[in-house]
Amino acid sequence: MKTGKLKRLTLTAAVLSLTLFAAACGQIKENSDASPSVSPAASGQAGQTAAAQDHKYVIGWSTIYLTPSWMQETNKFLTDRAEYWKSQGVLDKVVVTNANGDTSVQISQIENMISQKYDAILVDAGSATALNPVLEKAVNAGIPVVAFDSLPSTDKITSKVNPDTKEWGSVMAQWLADKLGGKGKVIAMNGPAGVAVSEERWAGAKEVFDQYPDIKIVANLHSEYNEGPAMQAILPALDANPDVDGIFSQGGSMSSAAIKAIQQKNMKLIPVTGENYNGYLKQWNDLLPKGFSSFAPANPNWLSALSLDQAIRALQGYKVEKVVKVKLPTIDDNTLKDYVPNDYPDDYFPIKDLTEDEITQILGPLEK
Repeated sequence: MKTGKLKRLTLTAAVLSLTLFAAACGQIKENSDASPSVSPAASGQAGQTAAAQDHKYVIGWSTIYLTPSWMQETNKFLTDRAEYWKSQGVLDKVVVTNANGDTSVQISQIENMISQKYDAILVDAGSATALNPVLEKAVNAGIPVVAFDSLPSTDKITSKVNPDTKEWGSVMAQWLADKLGGKGKVIAMNGPAGVAVSEERWAGAKEVFDQYPDIKIVANLHSEYNEGPAMQAILPALDANPDVDGIFSQGGSMSSAAIKAIQQKNMKLIPVTGENYNGYLKQWNDLLPKGFSSFAPANPNWLSALSLDQAIRALQGYKVEKVVKVKLPTIDDNTLKDYVPNDYPDDYFPIKDLTEDEITQILGPLEK
């Protein structure tokens, strides 16, 4: 393992006593038992606000699915951050509901949160539009709603905390277009049809590809963000397009499936976009000396923890920004060495530290 490369994500008390998994020289570990560490002095403001509360908060997280490993890791960050707020007397519990990919189920689950008078709702939306009415209903009922990752299109919720998902797609598409010299056949590997984050990433990518008339999208695939379904989708597409020049892939597990399929078919290595999925980063690192090239944005798993804090800010009467734009981290051939090799499992998502300045920029100062 390389030490000093992947330090534990530390969100310090500079912003709302926000400290996640603090460790001076540690590393992020999936399912770590370490809880956020905040000194008594740093947590003074949270403690004073908690003392003024008439009850401990019950906050719901409505997510369209929990199966992908990224979502499991995201849930772990949320769970650990919730334990910190419980220790401060602010939070009673966070209730997580999983719609298993069914938007109508997600709407029903949010309706239940409203009827049970949850104090706030976090949401990872299964549709950019279908959830808008129920989320607006929650806000009208006095329930703060904070969205992250896959966002609803409505601007009537409390806050959105996320990287620019269209930028995610556009920077990957631009990298691939440059690699191909503006021409060639491309297979697109997108997430489930209708899922907001997938649709927005592809919208950003399509805007770029449309500027290159000599780039042809020969197959536009949809699958879950898991290697198994992605492999089932890519194999027949490669059979139908053995002369493909590049692959636009939205997710790291999809990219991993694409590389395995290419190697399984003894095809030449072609440029593939990816994500900070550890299994893919390892493959990329192994193939880099053979001329393979890639580019990978990283969607931070700690968005869930930041969103929880944003919801608590709203409940405690602090000003919150309607749109909190999180800087999009990226990995290229030159910076890959900062992430691998490592000893983490394939389904882990390495992410670099945030600095205090970055944390302040994300959530801003506490103001009433």
